[in-house]
Amino acid sequence: MQKILLTEQSIFFGDVDMPRDWDIDREQLSQDILKTNINETQFPFSRNWDMLNTYITEHINLNFHINLVSKQTTGHIFKPKETSTPFLQVDPVDLRNSPDYILLYGVHVKDCFVKIFYDDNRRKGRSWDIPLSNNKFIMFPSTNLHYITNKQEENLNFILNISYEYI
Repeated sequence: MQKILLTEQSIFFGDVDMPRDWDIDREQLSQDILKTNINETQFPFSRNWDMLNTYITEHINLNFHINLVSKQTTGHIFKPKETSTPFLQVDPVDLRNSPDYILLYGVHVKDCFVKIFYDDNRRKGRSWDIPLSNNKFIMFPSTNLHYITNKQEENLNFILNISYEYI
């Protein structure tokens, strides 16, 4: 008897564990998210963004042999008790130019959950809830519909969204 694995769908998650004295300035990332949302501009390149992007791409490559190149970065701000609309960050009509993976990074978050929908063969509409907190990331295929639930009642939640192409 033999088995061939045709597809695999993985969710990568964990802490962004930077080396000593190389901490990501999450306050600056929050300010960048706020500026881009107010001014409706592209997310700016910064040292903090580059440190996060380098950490993710190098660790994913080293541990899982997946080479990633960032495509686009956006920032999301969620009000207390706000739930996002469902996100699908792949364009089914233009798969060639769509990202392969989505990364959500907790810049300043509290009581935040990401619900990721997937199909398991005939078992359609399955979902996985995963908490997102400060300095943690969740990365998954861009073909997965997902939404973000913000359950806290006090502050804004800031989440950085980076899309990646698998090369």
